[in-house]
Amino acid sequence: MNIKNPRMNQDLQKEINETFNELDNIIFSFTDEQLNTVPFEGSWTAGEVADHIIKSLAGISRVINGPVEPTERPAYEKVAAIRDLFLNFVIKMKSPDFILPSSDPQTKDVQLAAIEKLKGELLMATEQDVSLLCTAAEFPTVGKLTRLEWINFYIVHTERHTQQIKNIFKALK
Repeated sequence: MNIKNPRMNQDLQKEINETFNELDNIIFSFTDEQLNTVPFEGSWTAGEVADHIIKSLAGISRVINGPVEPTERPAYEKVAAIRDLFLNFVIKMKSPDFILPSSDPQTKDVQLAAIEKLKGELLMATEQDVSLLCTAAEFPTVGKLTRLEWINFYIVHTERHTQQIKNIFKALK
């Protein structure tokens, strides 16, 4: 199976652009002081949430541009489960240690620049054969994912945390 469907790639690119534009817009709404303000007990700051997004996206190139192999299953097989899980805002999740945010103060200019760079890498990934199975990393409890499934994960993970940042912004107002 070789998925080089321009229509699907355009749809993925559109969703990536919309998702990351929404993230950029909400981060831009904060002052640097607000970005580093804890909105309520037990919460990360908006800057910490953005740092977590950046750290999670930092592996894009290593995973998607790393070693790949053909798969015998549909390339989209795990997309629905990933989307259902990460877009269920009732479920609380625990972040793996390697993508926990730094407690250092954050600045929105640095974060916006990092997010823009990572968005570009994700957009470039849509230009490849998304049906191939990425073998550089496995998704916890799920196993190896195709490029298509990884791209969908990066999109919905960002959407989930963009909603969290919006809630923090409301709490600080």
